[in-house]
Amino acid sequence: MDNNSANNSDPKRPVTHGPAVQHPRPQIIVEQPMVKTALVKRKVFSRKPSLTMSATVKDKQQRYRSSDNFRGPQNILSETMTPQFVPSNPAKDSVRIIPLGGVEEIGKNMTLIECRDEIVIIDAGFQFPGEEAPGIDYVIPDTTYLQKKKKMIKGIFITHGHLDHIGGIPYIIDKIGNPPIFTRLLTSVMIKKRQNEFPQLAPLNLQVVEKNTKLNMGKYLSVRFFNVTHTIPDAMGIIVETPFGNIVFTGDLKIDHDNGVPLEHEIATFTELGKENTLLLAADSTNVERPGWSFSERAVHENLKKIIADTKGRLIIGTFASLLERIIFIIKTAEEFNKKVILRGRSMKVNVGIAKELQMLKIKTSTLIAPEEADSFPPQNVIILATGAQGDEMAALMRMSTKKDKHIKVNKTDTVLLSSSIIPGNEKSVQKLKDNLSRQGAKIIHYRVADVHSSGHANHDETLWIHKAIKPKFFMPLHGHHYMLRVHAEVAKEAGMSDSNVIIPDNGTIIDLIENGTKVQIQKDSAPSGVVMVDGLGTGDVKDVVIRDRQLLAQDGMFVIISTIDVKTGKTRQSPDIISRGFIYLKESQDLLRQTRFLIKKTIEEATAEMHPVNFDYVKNHLREKVGKFLFQKTKKRPIILPVLIEV
Repeated sequence: MDNNSANNSDPKRPVTHGPAVQHPRPQIIVEQPMVKTALVKRKVFSRKPSLTMSATVKDKQQRYRSSDNFRGPQNILSETMTPQFVPSNPAKDSVRIIPLGGVEEIGKNMTLIECRDEIVIIDAGFQFPGEEAPGIDYVIPDTTYLQKKKKMIKGIFITHGHLDHIGGIPYIIDKIGNPPIFTRLLTSVMIKKRQNEFPQLAPLNLQVVEKNTKLNMGKYLSVRFFNVTHTIPDAMGIIVETPFGNIVFTGDLKIDHDNGVPLEHEIATFTELGKENTLLLAADSTNVERPGWSFSERAVHENLKKIIADTKGRLIIGTFASLLERIIFIIKTAEEFNKKVILRGRSMKVNVGIAKELQMLKIKTSTLIAPEEADSFPPQNVIILATGAQGDEMAALMRMSTKKDKHIKVNKTDTVLLSSSIIPGNEKSVQKLKDNLSRQGAKIIHYRVADVHSSGHANHDETLWIHKAIKPKFFMPLHGHHYMLRVHAEVAKEAGMSDSNVIIPDNGTIIDLIENGTKVQIQKDSAPSGVVMVDGLGTGDVKDVVIRDRQLLAQDGMFVIISTIDVKTGKTRQSPDIISRGFIYLKESQDLLRQTRFLIKKTIEEATAEMHPVNFDYVKNHLREKVGKFLFQKTKKRPIILPVLIEV
């Protein structure tokens, strides 16, 4: 975007980034100016996801895999799985809420509200998988319920631009009919930027909203917005107006405060919400178990400013590229002290570029310099802003620590500031990062020794204040593991809510507020909530098939047998070839290999004796069983055994 494009656009023209398809356009009471973006495209191809397996296919897989003899991959993986779920409709005097993700984990946030024949969706994120899903890129919500009702979907509303709220859009949007997406300016550009990586998909219908925008989505549902404090600009809460009262989604938030006293703008926002008829509050639970009030981002900025001003040598700052508010502050402060900034890491460059496009970051062109210019300025005048504070192997900061960065060489005069907390599970990676940097003599500052990081999520006392301010009739915790939701439920009760009005859901729980919103009814059946994974070029339900094989490969490796069989005699033509990966080192296991080859030859020839024609499937299974038992006796390991039989 050029600097003048937003200012020169028609202020009465609604913002879109593609045609509105299949959906009636809602009435926009406050319209916004046109937004144009000129963003770089990178081709990434993605197949359409297969969401759930039929019962028949699952039964076949279970029977086949329950055999002790089975150790290899299944052809059944290539079958197309079709959704079998047929959703019911909510009663006319009720409103339905279904969390499709984000209530059994941190990430893949997605919730729908349904009233009569209208559905609105809040967020569409993804989750990064753990070690239990090797090779998987992302986990996304199961949208089977929405696929069956795609004609009822009026729009998707995005609270803010973090990937756990927007990351799932490219993988699910076409499955649910490509409905319009409503969000604020920065978030819309971040969504557009990510969507450009999927050129095969239809253009998104992106609509920009602001705090004073109200959208009538149909006869029964309207949507409004309110500002919230988070670690990224343009974060907002969402109010869904229903015939029975408002459903309020806080999104991710914290309260801007001064020693536990909320600032005036926070008091004004939540006091206004408290005056309305809030039927249900759905609120962030991420940090609710932490006592007191969260550390203020303003205080973090003050500490960062002091470090930037006082550091004598070169300063290397590692942080999340998504902490855009903090990144903007660091760059502006660097300019204030006449220092130059080098950006390292693709996502860091992309997000800073977006901030400049939208004029959230206004700096001199000379402030940002290329990495090859690092040695052209005194070290004390250079700040390197990099991704990789979590110890990601391929991220910029880890490459610097392992001396793989072509332009930045860490030395004993450098100070490395890790301006992020450690995500659970990354402890070893972060320790490795610190060790690598220390070996090169760098001084390290992190959040445990200095107040250089603040979470974007409310602690216990902030959360309690929010509940008391809004005064909802019902409450449903979001954004957390089950334990976090339970803790949040106790906060709601502490604020005066009765236990019967607190709903602690799982993914897929169907919650109906019935009898004009006076009672809660949890349906016996749940919406499909299977684990849907993005795996390289494809998505689908691979939980019970590919993932198990990958886990077995990681645990005991693979043992491939290649043997040539004379189809006339059933005899083997030559000594079998063996390939071992992750199981044994062949050069040091010659005696075991000799015994295994003898067993392979004997097993094949016994199995094919008087067998005309040769049943190769039977021989493979028999060979897999015999060799598997033998190898387990010798090594106490169970590698995946793959027999390859060649006919001659």
